[in-house]
Amino acid sequence: MPFSGPLYERVASAPPVPSGLPLVIVLTGFTDAGGAVSQMIELFRDDLDPAPIVAFSSDVLLDYRARRPLITFDADHLADYRPARLELSLAHDALGQPFVLLAGYEPDFAWEAFSETVVGLAEGLQVSTVTWVHAIPMPVPHTRPIGATVSGTRADLTKAHSVWQPHTQVPSTVGHLLEYRFAQSGASVAGFVLLVPHYLADTDFPAALLAGLDSLSVATGLVFDGDAVREENREYLAKVEEQVSGNDELTAMLRTLEERYDSYMAGSTLAQPIIHTGDLPSADELAAELERFLADRRPGDDKRGDDLRGRR
Repeated sequence: MPFSGPLYERVASAPPVPSGLPLVIVLTGFTDAGGAVSQMIELFRDDLDPAPIVAFSSDVLLDYRARRPLITFDADHLADYRPARLELSLAHDALGQPFVLLAGYEPDFAWEAFSETVVGLAEGLQVSTVTWVHAIPMPVPHTRPIGATVSGTRADLTKAHSVWQPHTQVPSTVGHLLEYRFAQSGASVAGFVLLVPHYLADTDFPAALLAGLDSLSVATGLVFDGDAVREENREYLAKVEEQVSGNDELTAMLRTLEERYDSYMAGSTLAQPIIHTGDLPSADELAAELERFLADRRPGDDKRGDDLRGRR
């Protein structure tokens, strides 16, 4: 049973928040392929220095046994306990433009109460738009841009940037519920699902972070400094290319994924990718083969393959 208590508390030192700002939502949880969201949260907290407005209660929302906070064992004593954080904050982009940021862990409990609270807080702040991003693994090649599926009430974004529009049922996240409740309230809301190469989904893939930042930019007009991430991505891709080129089976699989992707995009009437984006799923059986191949590599079988999977 989760602890019963207030869902959140307002931060006494919170700055005043202008009305009409965009709301950006990035929550880790059920899926975070390529570490897209976790990398985004880290970048925002490190580079943008967001000022908390509301702090949500982990004792009410978080299952500590499922996601245990980190603590440091320092020789003979414990130090640096790092509790999980879920905060609504005021942040500023690279140009100093303000926006409201909801960032942290996905709640384990009280989804309806949490969603009602977030929608109410957003209405109180009179946010202009709501945009959220998450990422899922798909059988697409890393040699093509990362694409997105776009949902919500902003038909302009769906038409311009949604490269895959399935009709299916999926396990929901609290992000889905928030989008659903915001849409019901009449808000202008967009959700971006990044389609990340499944064989890189368990690594911190810098291109996934870049794609997430690009998605936020096209939806909100905010600008983020991605120069350091782009350099990291170049180095990352060089290592991936080295590993793939040294393995005939991976090379063949990649070529097949590229051919199927190119064939899909050539015949598609849907949107084109954003700056760093543009992947499409297909060939589930080939994806499964590649996934099994990577999973079956034991330590010592192939040092480069181990390096790729163990990067995270």
